[in-house]
Amino acid sequence: MTIPDPVYLMENGSIELPCTPEEEKRIVTELTKKAESNLKQGNLYYVLSNRYKGGPTLPRKMISLGVNNSFSVEVFPLCLKIIDSKDKSQSVIRLSKKASLHELYEKVCALKGIQPEEAQIWDYFNKQKHAVLVDSNQTLEESSLQMDQDILLEMQVTGFGLESTGNELALVPVEPLRSSVSISGGPVLSNGYSTAYSSSLYQGSTISSAFTDLEDGYDVLKPVAKGDRGGLGGLQNLGNTCFMNSAIQCLVHTQPLVEYFLQDYTNEINWQNALGMHGELALAFGELLRKLWSSGQTAVAPRAFKGKLARFAPQFSGYNQHDSQELLAFLLDGLHEDLNHVKQKPYIETKDHDGRPDEEMADECWRNHQARNDSVIVDVCQGQYKSTLVCPVCNKISITFDPFMYLSLPLPSTVTRTMTVTLFYGDGSHLPMPYTVTVLKNGCSRDLSQALGIGCCLRSDESLLLAEVYEHKIFRYLDTPLEPLNSIKDDDHIVAYRLPKKGTELTRLEICHRYQEKYMSDSSKVSERKLFLTPLVTYLENPQTGADIDLAVSRMLSPFRRKAFLPLTKNNSSMEICSASEADEESMYCCSTQLEPGSQSKHITEQAEISCRELSFRLFIADDRVLGSRPIVKDLPIKSSRLVKVMLEWTDKEHEFYDASYLKDFPEVRKTELTEKKTRQEAISLFSCLDAFLKEEPLGPEDMWYCPRCKEHRQATKKLDLWRLPEILVFHLKRFSYSRWLKNKLDTFVNFPIHNLDLSKYVRSKDTCTGSNIYELYAISNHYSSLGGGHYSAYAKLIDDNRWYHFDDAHVSPVSEAEIETSAAYVLFYRRVNCQPNGAVGELSQDHGTA
Repeated sequence: MTIPDPVYLMENGSIELPCTPEEEKRIVTELTKKAESNLKQGNLYYVLSNRYKGGPTLPRKMISLGVNNSFSVEVFPLCLKIIDSKDKSQSVIRLSKKASLHELYEKVCALKGIQPEEAQIWDYFNKQKHAVLVDSNQTLEESSLQMDQDILLEMQVTGFGLESTGNELALVPVEPLRSSVSISGGPVLSNGYSTAYSSSLYQGSTISSAFTDLEDGYDVLKPVAKGDRGGLGGLQNLGNTCFMNSAIQCLVHTQPLVEYFLQDYTNEINWQNALGMHGELALAFGELLRKLWSSGQTAVAPRAFKGKLARFAPQFSGYNQHDSQELLAFLLDGLHEDLNHVKQKPYIETKDHDGRPDEEMADECWRNHQARNDSVIVDVCQGQYKSTLVCPVCNKISITFDPFMYLSLPLPSTVTRTMTVTLFYGDGSHLPMPYTVTVLKNGCSRDLSQALGIGCCLRSDESLLLAEVYEHKIFRYLDTPLEPLNSIKDDDHIVAYRLPKKGTELTRLEICHRYQEKYMSDSSKVSERKLFLTPLVTYLENPQTGADIDLAVSRMLSPFRRKAFLPLTKNNSSMEICSASEADEESMYCCSTQLEPGSQSKHITEQAEISCRELSFRLFIADDRVLGSRPIVKDLPIKSSRLVKVMLEWTDKEHEFYDASYLKDFPEVRKTELTEKKTRQEAISLFSCLDAFLKEEPLGPEDMWYCPRCKEHRQATKKLDLWRLPEILVFHLKRFSYSRWLKNKLDTFVNFPIHNLDLSKYVRSKDTCTGSNIYELYAISNHYSSLGGGHYSAYAKLIDDNRWYHFDDAHVSPVSEAEIETSAAYVLFYRRVNCQPNGAVGELSQDHGTA
């Protein structure tokens, strides 16, 4: 089919075609398919330019990110400010961070009208010369150039550069001077590396690239002593890098890591580890730590480290705000793999628990873990927990002992939620009533049933059947005890049916409601059946005929009978047997008042009505889609089944005698107001967060466990227990919550101990050789404000002077111990405290392994 010309694109984005409505529909369909095809092919610009009649060209490069070469569109190229040393003039250029220094020279020289051999460009970060940017194929990213930073242009002559400083000229060497002897004592090769390490370090280009990007030629091969006021150096913000600065400050004040990286650690690096970063991350971090501990109180710009981070973790590239805990997790794991002593990881088959003692299996799992993972990070930062899984079907128990690097603790404010559920009585004895209860957010339907049972005073011979109602039908039953509550959204409608416990052996009767809507269409009357109201559920004991169904429906509707009534006739007032025709007309007029539901007189009356007439209601057998087609009559045999669905069609008679408003407009699980103000929550304890983390809970639908006995994936229950604690224990407080529409940050104040955090009651291992379970706080990563516009900083305690300091990017200031307890605490760092034989707290633990 050809598209007619012209096709008019209106300002509101709609299409105006000079054709019939049928042709227009076909054309729009074809245009839509073409647009979808263009989108799939990545031709987004083509689609936008056609929709909005063209526009300015915005060429953007598709660049590779990280060592895995994942591709992404570089929306914001690197913006650099050129400062001409001769006249201090400034101009701005934009280049891809993947562009080479040669391209930079070409663009700068073309802008200034000079030849490349006449120019010399300096990395002029923070108005200071750092290094000459040599005309080469090295990329701007590898040169550690940052967004919006300065570069200095100098004119040069053969062998020397001419730098204009006021009215004076200064001679500047083209290449920076290098010492002929390295700090470690060996002669320097032409590439600047010591021959003392050439045999052990040379592994090709991998090691060369690891050393090339180190800032200022800093030597990582020699032990470094702590400088005066060491550890008080700040970190400059390179553009939304406060998250990185906060995490780094916590790590560089971790005493075992400080002692390790201030020594010569290069012979510990695993250059060939496929899971590592070829030693580059360890070298960059070690160099940064050395600078912070030897530079006094001078702020350091972590440019080389950020470049390595972007290379190996592209998710942290660019200049957007990120999460300090996510960076911490990546950094600890990356440092471990770079420093892992194990060159060839052995294959170890995991053995099942099989009733063995926990101590035996835990030690075996820890030995297996150390056989594959042996580094200072494992020695210092890794602990072990016990994980117990139970199959809900066959009760198969699986126990494993797994390592952990940190513990992510949920806040009680994120653990609980209020839920409103409407309760129906399955015996037709009372009107429905809403109940609001508080349950665990990641709990299961069993928790909700128990909370409702307490709220409605459920008897021991009763049970609750939970269901979700959607579009006037029962969308699903929550009859699986381990059904996770996070599958229930705030705008869902949840109902509970109060039924006898023995009902599980009976037939479940599900009653839906519909009505006939009549309207005029093309001068003729048309009627359409539509669902409305809320379904009712009850249990029947071996229903035989349609009369049994009719009697059950009458009983379930009895609470909704109106008070108004018509005068009784002689026949029905005296309960005389009447003809079928009279019963059809008067069957609904026999209730003068709202009788006590379930009473014997009412039951006799209903039985008499059924026996003398046809059914009281228009009922139909419904299928799984709740479409009623086959009418129910008095003698219709009911097929034996665990579930019978019927459709009750409401007529004027039902509306007259029953108040349908009680079955309409039930409350949602939680009514969320858009104008709802954020309220400060009460303080909670770190121990309550730990209790919530260790509580038994069902796995989510996306984390189903494969049961080896059932040979199927099951939604098992999971229980965690701490078994072995590390020397450095890190707690991550899960302050960020995510719902269907919103992301939220919780400012709940967590009351965390600074001294003498005793975790003995949480540790299940009885082995006293693993060290004490008492800890002391030494660092905090803080997050202030909300998502997106938040800010990170850190508190850290210097061991040398036993004092706390606030590290806010480049600004460092002393703080009192009372000031560090805030609602901004996000990641907590604790170190083990040794205990004396009499139980008194002794010195901080120094018993950590060295890699």
